Formats: sequence, structure tokens, C-alpha cells
Amino acid sequence: MADAKKIVELLLKKYPDPRIALYFSNPLELLVATILSAQCTDARVNEVTKTLFKKYKTAKDYAWADLKTFEEEIRPTGFYKNKAKMIVAGCKKLVSDFKGKVPSTVDELKTLPGVGRKTANVILGSAFGQQAIAVDTHVLRVSNRLGLAHSENPDKVEGELMRQIPKDKWTPFNLALILHGRETCVARNPKCGVCVLYKECEWTEKCRGQK
Repeated sequence: MADAKKIVELLLKKYPDPRIALYFSNPLELLVATILSAQCTDARVNEVTKTLFKKYKTAKDYAWADLKTFEEEIRPTGFYKNKAKMIVAGCKKLVSDFKGKVPSTVDELKTLPGVGRKTANVILGSAFGQQAIAVDTHVLRVSNRLGLAHSENPDKVEGELMRQIPKDKWTPFNLALILHGRETCVARNPKCGVCVLYKECEWTEKCRGQK
């Protein structure tokens, strides 16, 4: 069985202050950026939001936005029509149900269009400073390779990780695992030879003889 305590220790030694790659300065900005990041690189989202966040500063600004104009403003992120609808509808709900403020619980966040557990946990962990585990493609891949998880279902993987990782480390571990998945334990041709978790990794296909 994978040694979760050792993995957390090694990972946070490599990434002592892990941060989300999306640019934001408040919960609303992170909500919008996270929705835009679906099927899009964080770098491209950051380019789009650099201008977007100067124009739209409150939930009301998005709720009252001209949909066609807004679609064009977020077009570079892909799937822009659907994303525009979700953001505008979500902000209308923020105005009507939450006094224009982004809520700080999973259940409340999930009532917003386009927000599932992953997005909710991203916001809780990075915007509100709560302890949360957001299971994206990197977390799903790396946790299964390591032997910390044994499922392709994000909700089940979240549960497995929550049971093994100390609660006060959920968010930093989550962010560090994402960075590790982007830089080292990539989907194709992972860099096992330089992996700080090599000895702890239970993946049967890891490159042998590199450590």
C-alpha cells in the first residue's frame, strides 16, 4: 500500500508553496477563470482574463453582460458559447440567491451552473483558504499511478485521498500533485528518472532502473 505520509512529505518538500496557475484576486475571478479553463490551457485563460477582469468586476457586471459580446471576449478559451451561458447564468444566481457573493461551501457552489465538485473544491481551496481536494486529470492520473487511488471516478478518488492525506494538508498536497503531474508525471513519457516519488510509486509501468 502506498505510503501517503511519505508521499505528502516528499511532494511538499519539492513544492513548498504550491499555487494554482490561474490568475485571480478574489473568489468571483477564480470562479470565472475555472469555468473558462475547461478544455483550455491556464496560460490562455490568463491572457483572456487579463482584459476581462478589468471590465467585469462584480457578479452584476457578468449577469447584465451582453451575451454575444461576452462570447467574443472569451472566444479564445474554446466552447465559448456554452461557457458564456454558464458564467452569465451563474452570476445571475449569485445576484439573486447570494447577494452577489460567491458562496463558500461545496453544496452552495454546486447550485451554480457549470460548477461541479472539482470546480467547487478549487474555489474553496485557493480562494477561501479551506482544505479541499479537487480531482482534475492530473490528480486522477498521478494518484492512481502512485497507488493512492484505485478508480477512474473523480468522486471516488477524492474520497480515497481524503481518507489518506492529513486534512490540514489537503489543499497544498492537491496543488503540489497537480504541479507534479504537469512537470514530471506527465501522461505520455513520464520523467520517472527525475521523480522525487519514484521509490514510493507503485505504478507497474514506471521506468525501471532509473533510480
